[in-house]
Amino acid sequence: AMAGARVTRALLSVSDKTGLEALARGLVARGVELLSTGGTAAALREAGLPVKDVSDHTGFPEMLGGRVKTLHPKIHGGLLGKRGDAGHQAEMAAHGVEPIDLVVLNLYPFEATVAKGAAFDECVENIDIGGPSMMRSAAKNHDAVAVVTSPAQYEDVLRDLEVNGGGTSLALRRRLAAE
Repeated sequence: AMAGARVTRALLSVSDKTGLEALARGLVARGVELLSTGGTAAALREAGLPVKDVSDHTGFPEMLGGRVKTLHPKIHGGLLGKRGDAGHQAEMAAHGVEPIDLVVLNLYPFEATVAKGAAFDECVENIDIGGPSMMRSAAKNHDAVAVVTSPAQYEDVLRDLEVNGGGTSLALRRRLAAE
């Protein structure tokens, strides 16, 4: 297991922007590259933070009305690739897949959309596919990747990065994966 897994690249995609700017600033201050999509990327740019669109990272446009953004090997390979596995590393290098060490997401507010009595079609569009997929990929590889799903966790993550010289502890990654 990787003790202090260094965070070099983070993907942020949140519907709840609470605390986002402070977290992102803390990451950028540690030299972390930020990847993002849609409204989250816009919020980060508005805050004057450097951010790379997921579509620029993957070389593939957001398509099907935003239904396909993060469902791409450069995202899931970056999350799932085993850091200490020479075979995985060679495949990642061969296909230009760069590791993603931290994922910050909260799922589309599907329940809230249904609760407010939204039309069936709007409810269907609020079924999140990319979010849960990234959550599972990151949690599966929590040996190297931290998955952050709530603004309540941001402070712990920044503190952990501080204590571990820009990395996250296995204890934190395990806790986050379980949450």
